[in-house]
Amino acid sequence: MRRTRSTTRKNPVSALLAALAAFLGLVVLGALVPTAAHAQLPGESSGASPGVLATGLHIDNGRLLEGNGNDFVMRGVNHAHTWYPGETQSLADIKALGANSVRVVLSDGHRWSRNSPEDVAAVIAQCKANRLICVLEVHDTTGYGEDAAAGTLDHAADYWIGLKSVLTGQENYVIVNIGNEPWGNTDPAGWTDPTIAAVKKLRAAGFEHTIMVDAPNWGQDWQGVMRANAQAVYDADTTGNLIFSIHMYSVFDTAAEITDYLNAFVTAKLPILIGEFGGPADQYGDPDEDTMMATAQQLRLGYLAWSWSGNTDPILDLTIGFDPTQLSSWGQRIFNGANGIAQTSEEATIYGGGTPGDTQAPTAPGTPGASAVAATSVTLTWTAATDNVGVTAYDIVRVGGSSETTVAASTTNTTTVTGLTANTAYTFAVYARDAAGNRSARSATVNVTTADGGSTPGTSCSVGYRVSGDWPGGFQGEITIRNTGTAAVNGWKLVFAFANGQTVSNMWGGTPTQSGTTVSVAPASYTSTIPASGSVAVGFTANKGALNTAPTVFTLNGTTCAAS
Repeated sequence: MRRTRSTTRKNPVSALLAALAAFLGLVVLGALVPTAAHAQLPGESSGASPGVLATGLHIDNGRLLEGNGNDFVMRGVNHAHTWYPGETQSLADIKALGANSVRVVLSDGHRWSRNSPEDVAAVIAQCKANRLICVLEVHDTTGYGEDAAAGTLDHAADYWIGLKSVLTGQENYVIVNIGNEPWGNTDPAGWTDPTIAAVKKLRAAGFEHTIMVDAPNWGQDWQGVMRANAQAVYDADTTGNLIFSIHMYSVFDTAAEITDYLNAFVTAKLPILIGEFGGPADQYGDPDEDTMMATAQQLRLGYLAWSWSGNTDPILDLTIGFDPTQLSSWGQRIFNGANGIAQTSEEATIYGGGTPGDTQAPTAPGTPGASAVAATSVTLTWTAATDNVGVTAYDIVRVGGSSETTVAASTTNTTTVTGLTANTAYTFAVYARDAAGNRSARSATVNVTTADGGSTPGTSCSVGYRVSGDWPGGFQGEITIRNTGTAAVNGWKLVFAFANGQTVSNMWGGTPTQSGTTVSVAPASYTSTIPASGSVAVGFTANKGALNTAPTVFTLNGTTCAAS
């Protein structure tokens, strides 16, 4: 049976409560914090920290580090292993798309079939074989206090202790996430004491791993309980090797909510990552995944998208049917979009992805030069940086006043920035990075004004349309737009007509405008460019009557596309 994602969305009054919680949380975690906070990188001086007692992955001065002291920033996804134990190829597929970590769903036997020590050992071995850092979590605790079927954190802690022989010695590769979303919306203040007790129980049993703890309110902490009590929970860990996990769905639908929450933890030097998040809109709201990913990149915080495949509602499936060659529009966003996994993931140095002890940053790259300036894209080229070991990547940023936003990443000294607006002025600059995560000073800036108009694909396009879910009065569909030409399509407009009065209610990967039966779709920022011989996908939900005939004619920038 396909399972839904684990997180319950906010109720109609939660926006008001979230705002109140944010205010109260600011009082506890550093009132009047700046909008951007310094994130310590390897080689910087830190004060005394219990993290020096750690073996393997550990926390120091609010940062997740590897055993050799190098920064480790998770870039990965969640995978529902306990419900789909036969999908063993998934870890290799996740790695092949660029992830450096994976959060694996397990069961302690309270609600679902218990994952045995042999099974868990096999999962760890697969993570290591595929050069992934493995976050293991017990899912049975989801929604405790509100969901009668949920188990306790104490039961989950006992399960981990039963796995101690399997987990000991894996501290370089495994993080223990005690329990998924271990409290619902009923009296979430009850989360704090059981969380502290579970952490202490694992430490008393001799665990030296970094421990991860999820927030209450089904992981979203919209009442600010984790935020208000984070310091007390952290201080209860005798090793200091504890990281907090916030789950961001439709509670986090504005940039202010996201940046405020994450910056509060960073400023307080309390380690945090986005342990789950979604992007597609639904009846509860529209999460701001662009800000989540951009802020995580700016602050060098980890993120783990939900989820690889197998949700009851496939809106959050990153792949269709566990097939890595069939990324959904959500999957395209996570793996290939701005601040996505392909652009920002760095392999853990324990697998050879960096040089232990390397604390010297590269030199600043040369001033970028602009060429091939089009309506929605520009090519930037710069003189390469140098490094004592080697430059591995460049971060390209858009500069606006005192702020900057990462817009692309490259392993060479040139890149094409896409998704721009016609006839608009932009300022760009470049940073260099090495394998250890050291970042250079910023290059000088270049100013660019994009051209008027846009390009069209001529007749070199095809469109595939499919219904991926159906229910009385509604359905979910996906449209795949393929560029069958030899040049990239930069900016597009797709037009089609429904035959039976269907109406689009939500869309991701594009923005719809409907007039009668005719639907016009403009691209999202991460689908605006269709590479030569490449494709983008747009997903949507719609209302329907008794009939649901598929559209037969699609035009892209005014040109009729072939069916595919």
